[in-house]
Amino acid sequence: MTTTTYTALPIPPTALAQLRRTDDAGRPCAPYTVGEDGAGSPLRCCLRPVAAGERIALVSYAPLRRWAVETGAEPGAYDEQGPVFIHAEECGGPDPDAAAYPFDRPGALRTLRRYDARGRIVGGRLLEIPEEAGEGFDRAFAEAFADPAVALVHVRAVEYGCFQFEVRRA
Repeated sequence: MTTTTYTALPIPPTALAQLRRTDDAGRPCAPYTVGEDGAGSPLRCCLRPVAAGERIALVSYAPLRRWAVETGAEPGAYDEQGPVFIHAEECGGPDPDAAAYPFDRPGALRTLRRYDARGRIVGGRLLEIPEEAGEGFDRAFAEAFADPAVALVHVRAVEYGCFQFEVRRA
């Protein structure tokens, strides 16, 4: 059993409260109840898959923009927004006993995009999640943070480009 070194961060509660009213594209939140066909999509509020019957919303989220407000960074053209699923109401966040890295299906492809303290891309890499997912992510994050310029890493799904989670320099 491996101990992970890095922490996968969900969307912060203050951002979730705002997104549940108006998303980062300025659209009002439009909650709906998930049917059997929508189960399994990744929730970024609690870093687990959606279950049928849950009330969720698909919102536009700009993770780098929100981090920049927090830190004073100015990402410029690197600021981007994209679709993410969240619970329509407050959910309590990730389960502390859950896997260290969410959405860690072996064989899935992830992009690990690295940003500096100004919010500019300073590299990235493609990760095919190995059977030992935690070890694979740990190696990829260790590689990213070996560069002292890297302040945070965004993990995105390759298939849709969706933001999965963030890891920050400790």
